[in-house]
Amino acid sequence: MEGQLSYERHAMINGPGETVHKARRLRKAMTLPEGLLWRALRQRPGGFKFRRQHPAGVYVLDFFCAQARLAVEVDGSGHDGAAAAKRDEVRTQYLASQGIAVLRIAARDVLENLESVVRQIVACARRNLPLHHPADGPPPRSGEEL
Repeated sequence: MEGQLSYERHAMINGPGETVHKARRLRKAMTLPEGLLWRALRQRPGGFKFRRQHPAGVYVLDFFCAQARLAVEVDGSGHDGAAAAKRDEVRTQYLASQGIAVLRIAARDVLENLESVVRQIVACARRNLPLHHPADGPPPRSGEEL
């Protein structure tokens, strides 16, 4: 199974109105692999909530888990070739600069082994969780109990 991961942490990401409208249109026109994966992700595997076609700057993410700051991109044949690879790299670099990890999943993997893909996504989301939640207050000092 293919998968690349890159990340950094920052605040929540959204997009301008134009990108929001594009995301709404894309939700109605999902590909078969995206639709199958959405049916699995909307069940909140591993306790993670995912959004589909989430606006992020000028981009629309196939799936996004805000809690883990993880974007999941389903790559079909449109991502083959040098030009597409360059566009994907620019997109990944932008998202990393915004604190978003990107996991790329081949569309054929979704079609061939959806269960394994979902397990991989949940594992990446778990690895990407912050060690401390600022809303819970500061972490305990050395020697203090939780």
